[in-house]
Amino acid sequence: MRSNTPVAIDSHALGTLNYIRASIDAAGAFAVPGTAGIAMGAVGLVAAGLASVPAFAPHWLVLWLLAGILAAGLGIALIARHRSGKGLPLYRGPARRFVLCLGPALLAGAVLTGVLERSGNPQLIPGTWLLLYGSAVLSATLLTAPTMMRLIGTMGALFVLLGTAAYLLPPAWHNLVLGSGFGVLHLGFGLLIRRLDGRSAART
Repeated sequence: MRSNTPVAIDSHALGTLNYIRASIDAAGAFAVPGTAGIAMGAVGLVAAGLASVPAFAPHWLVLWLLAGILAAGLGIALIARHRSGKGLPLYRGPARRFVLCLGPALLAGAVLTGVLERSGNPQLIPGTWLLLYGSAVLSATLLTAPTMMRLIGTMGALFVLLGTAAYLLPPAWHNLVLGSGFGVLHLGFGLLIRRLDGRSAART
């Protein structure tokens, strides 16, 4: 039987437009798998542990640079695996825009690392890394999937706060701050994102 309750045309059109807009937004979002954060966090914790050993402490910069390269490689590989599993291209659409948002701040961090090391100010490197990485994550937040936008944004803001704290703390604390950021934050938010992905998969 047909309902005798009239439906306003403008209300129906508005609902349709909202649905189309939500679909377009979801299609243009970049999903960061939780496994990438977990792997990067594990590398960060190992680096912090090694750099805290007295024999390795003088080589903290080399350890953290190697850890950064390894973590970036793992993150890219896991993101590529995640996208290929869903039939999505690795470097097109939202993925390309996500990288372009991250790139400038990360490039600035690489350049400043060399500048600070050569100028005899390596104690400023940890704060610079954390601050610029957090800024890069915040820049890319708007391109992430709506379900994880708040999580990624919170992580970026915490990196910025840790970077600011690193400038204020003595060098003896820098390895702990780096481990808290690149280790604990990556691992913790990676687990949260993985849990969120699991709930989304269960609903579907």
